[in-house]
Amino acid sequence: MTDHHTSLVEPRLEETTSKYRSRDNIIGSILEYTAAKGEITKTAVMYSSFLSFPQVNEYLDHLIGHGLLEVNKSKRLYKITPKGIKFLELSKELEKMLSVT
Repeated sequence: MTDHHTSLVEPRLEETTSKYRSRDNIIGSILEYTAAKGEITKTAVMYSSFLSFPQVNEYLDHLIGHGLLEVNKSKRLYKITPKGIKFLELSKELEKMLSVT
């Protein structure tokens, strides 16, 4: 279970330039893919994000817990929320601001 009082994107030891992706990059890729596809399965998230089953469960729980994704339990489909879309837009804007140096 995730702690909803921690920051959404927790710092990681690895840098985005290393062979490992940062948590915020993985979250961004999940949100982007979900936004592009509409409703997707857990398997689609797993394959599109190159995550293991336990990892995808952790990320989906985290994103649902923060209101960025919602799940239709009867259909087992995941969908980005308006808050998730706003988060994605702000993340892209921040990325642009940081890349202009």
